Amino acid sequence: MDLTSLNVAIVGCGNIAGAYAKTLQPYPQIKLLGATDIDLARAEAYVAAHGGKVYPSLEAILEDEEVELVINLTIHHAHAEVITKCLNAGKDVYSEKPLALTSEDALRLVKLAEEKGRRLSSAPITIMGEAQQTAWKTIRDGHLGTVRLAYAEVNWGRIESWHPSPGPFYEVGPLFDVGVYPLTILTTIFGPARYITAFGKVLYPDRVTKEGVAFHISTPDFAVAAIEFENGAVARLTTNFYVGHHSKQRGIEFHGDKGSLYLSDWQNFHAAVEFTEFGGQYEPVPYVKEPYHGTEWSRGVIDLAEAIHQQRPQRITGAQAAHVVDVLCGIQTSFREGKPVTLTSSFKQPEPMDWAR
Repeated sequence: MDLTSLNVAIVGCGNIAGAYAKTLQPYPQIKLLGATDIDLARAEAYVAAHGGKVYPSLEAILEDEEVELVINLTIHHAHAEVITKCLNAGKDVYSEKPLALTSEDALRLVKLAEEKGRRLSSAPITIMGEAQQTAWKTIRDGHLGTVRLAYAEVNWGRIESWHPSPGPFYEVGPLFDVGVYPLTILTTIFGPARYITAFGKVLYPDRVTKEGVAFHISTPDFAVAAIEFENGAVARLTTNFYVGHHSKQRGIEFHGDKGSLYLSDWQNFHAAVEFTEFGGQYEPVPYVKEPYHGTEWSRGVIDLAEAIHQQRPQRITGAQAAHVVDVLCGIQTSFREGKPVTLTSSFKQPEPMDWAR
């Protein structure tokens, strides 16, 4: 990895922060200066485990001239505010998903980053995985012919069954929390989305946490959307916080004139990739590179650091993340108002990984 040192600090020491620290460890060029959290005890435990120092606040991070990149791992509702403060302070930003919760906020953040001359990138970055890059290369190489249809499934289970703090997830719903994963892959491959028709509903309103505390949800825990992309392809996206991971409907299927491709998992980098000619039977597709087992959560941070050093665009940009938010909001508007939605936002599709060209 051709990198010079990059100094980073983390805002938000919740459930995903440990995964970031673990997957950054193999890259000594990325120096973790420290972390902060609204609960400083969590920040203290985090740096005790992963190094750096406790910053008493976000403002303290922004005042530290040594910090070059802020990794924003706060809850969904705080993303736009935290990113705004970081950009205004002259810091580059990598944020967990989604970039924001409204199209207006997301597009504003992109514009602000441009005005400040700063880098803005956002999860999810799973299109960078070996399985996902293998699927994309198979499509680019023309094995499917013209791809006209994709089915993307997000049956993500009941968050309260495993997460210690399920509330924020149910406030935003599965669409914004995990619908972003296949949408980032689909927009990378197909380009911008243009037309949306959707349906949403609260399937299971009364829930109970692991500690036995009852809670009620009002944001739809189920949404399904038909999305037409600028290139003419159509995708059906299904998201929910009800059906478990045992569902046989999972991953993404791509269907073209000459054949079909199945990506068994849009998250893990070692997902199965299978191809069949039209009317045939699925067979495994060899990976373009030996896959990372699981999800290398920091891969987007590494790509961003490398892009800064090489003075090239990072692969996952704020503009694409903002377009994905625009798609999410379009789906939400469609099922709330019961009518189709047209989108006009756009972005430049990213380049494949160097090892997958």
